[in-house]
Amino acid sequence: MKVMAINGSPRKGWNTDMLLKNVLEGAASSGAETEMVYLYDLTFRGCVSCMACKLKKNTKLGRCVLKDELTPVLERAHEADVIVLASPIYFSEVTGEMRSFVERFLFQYLNYNDTSKPLSPAKRIAWVFTMNCPEAMFDSLGYHALFKQYEGWMKLFFGNCETLLSTDTMQVKDYSQYHLGMWDSDAKRRRHETIFPQDCKKAFELGAKMAKP
Repeated sequence: MKVMAINGSPRKGWNTDMLLKNVLEGAASSGAETEMVYLYDLTFRGCVSCMACKLKKNTKLGRCVLKDELTPVLERAHEADVIVLASPIYFSEVTGEMRSFVERFLFQYLNYNDTSKPLSPAKRIAWVFTMNCPEAMFDSLGYHALFKQYEGWMKLFFGNCETLLSTDTMQVKDYSQYHLGMWDSDAKRRRHETIFPQDCKKAFELGAKMAKP
């Protein structure tokens, strides 16, 4: 069993990265081979709409033909049994790098002859979303619709999708050093010390579950 984690966060060692590491630890506990990919370490573009993956004469139909540092990642993702994608939410969206990855990853499999029959191989999929936003603000910011959209795309292509949310996260260790006055730094710290470890436990359990035969 091969489990690949796609990290769309620019911050190593912080919330998104910590959760993904727990996912992979959980997967490893189930005997899986694991890999972490940091998108911000790569130089790549999103889909350029060249349509080459749809050409009738293309011998690699349903495979992205762009050549850059994402190319080998897409090859390994194609072969993986499980993919866990993770991103912080910035301005009510995933990061730009994650969005570009999703474009390249999914569009190659889109079947314009019959969208109900994508060209994607069978695999298990999960999303991990982190955000400093509390759940009480989800409706006003459209977060429910956002998560449903990203889950829906994965279900369209792979028929399944698990989702883990980590909310109201701590952004920095020392709030006194930043202009972040709208947040209660003590409350953020308490939540990071009490709730975030529970999120990490859920991430471990998610990885263990998804890596089981």
